[in-house]
Amino acid sequence: MGTVFATVDDLPAAVGQHLGYSDWMEITQERVNQFADATGDHQWIHIDPERAAAESPYGTTIAHGYLTLSLTNMFLPSLITVEQLSMGINYGVNKVRFPAPVPVGSRIRVGAELSSADEIAGGVQAVITITVEVEGSPKPACVVESLTRYLR
Repeated sequence: MGTVFATVDDLPAAVGQHLGYSDWMEITQERVNQFADATGDHQWIHIDPERAAAESPYGTTIAHGYLTLSLTNMFLPSLITVEQLSMGINYGVNKVRFPAPVPVGSRIRVGAELSSADEIAGGVQAVITITVEVEGSPKPACVVESLTRYLR
């Protein structure tokens, strides 16, 4: 369950607050293959289950790191809502790390913390640290400092 803010002006007071967790989502081979087709990254570690079972240290195919990163944008609206604003803009990222793989067939979810919220012209720029967890794994799959501009 995520966190709801009435206005953009409520964000600075919430810096350091955990925003909640998303629902779990299974990473399927179909999703990985679609990402491979969209990006042209057809490395066998992602798309060849038989070869991955035989040769990969993970024993199965794994999601692309950038697929895992891109899914954070899908999850983010379930973690933070600002009710009164003209728009929210994905402004980029400060830092991204991929500490652990996401095996196909595993489930992921994200948690997030509001790391900063600074006044900008017309609104607030928030840094939200998003952590992608793999069910049963001690290490996160992805940690990203995501920048969002919430405009009044």
